[in-house]
Amino acid sequence: MQKAAFSIINYQFDRVQIDLNNHKSKDLALSFETKGLYDNEKSTFELQFVVNVANNEAENPFVEVSCKGNFKFENVTSFEEIPDFFYRNSIAILFPYVRAYLSLVTTQANVPGVILPTLNLSNLETELKNNTTSK
Repeated sequence: MQKAAFSIINYQFDRVQIDLNNHKSKDLALSFETKGLYDNEKSTFELQFVVNVANNEAENPFVEVSCKGNFKFENVTSFEEIPDFFYRNSIAILFPYVRAYLSLVTTQANVPGVILPTLNLSNLETELKNNTTSK
């Protein structure tokens, strides 16, 4: 069996909502949503990665950032051949872009920046795999 290789083609922030009026404390609660779409003809994968940030005591997030990342596979010809490590690593590739973007945008707003911690998001691997379809 050949080893699967992949690379990121591009990424785009397709939805960003920030309401700093609802940012009341430094204690942050993070939640994540992931879903994927594998294109069998092109051997590409589109990852939709959404990060929500709320204060611990608040129910509604004051930040929602949606980032779409496009990846290209080598040596993968079907949905079933996508290796498990891809799901974990694709999220790990996109998260630093989301983290940096949110930090930049909030500090440029002349308010104390929202700095997300460095996180191990490998626990999202199963969610992404279950939320992935193919076309």
